[in-house]
Amino acid sequence: MADARGHPAPAGPERASRGPGRRAPGEQTAWVGWVVFGAAMMVLLGLFHLIAGLVALLDASSLAVPHRDLVIDVGYAAWGWVHLAGGLVALVAGVGLLTGATWARVLGVVVAMLSAIVNLGFLAASPGWALIMIILDVLVIYAVTVHGREIRNDV
Repeated sequence: MADARGHPAPAGPERASRGPGRRAPGEQTAWVGWVVFGAAMMVLLGLFHLIAGLVALLDASSLAVPHRDLVIDVGYAAWGWVHLAGGLVALVAGVGLLTGATWARVLGVVVAMLSAIVNLGFLAASPGWALIMIILDVLVIYAVTVHGREIRNDV
């Protein structure tokens, strides 16, 4: 008998020891796509943070409100540098996630959590942008924490 991919099904004790819901070491599932999605979203988050940082540094007048209405009362220059630094770290984490590195999984979750917090503080300045970023952060955290180790054998 063959499985859905045309590979012969294991027979004897190997099949019995795996049971339903278990898979052999190195066997991939469809969840690898979620991890690649999370890595791609992390790269996008990094690029978006870089854009937001550049806008805050170069053209703060294009943002929605004066900086005195921000949740954390700092100037747009400070927010710009925070976004630039976070964007670079997110880019590195996203590329690392594509390689399946464990350090990148940890860094990716930490960066996504910090990104969500930073964007919560930036909500008054650019509500639509910040909300999209927070949603993407949550999707990255989900994808990386649930099935992050499966990408190691796929890419």
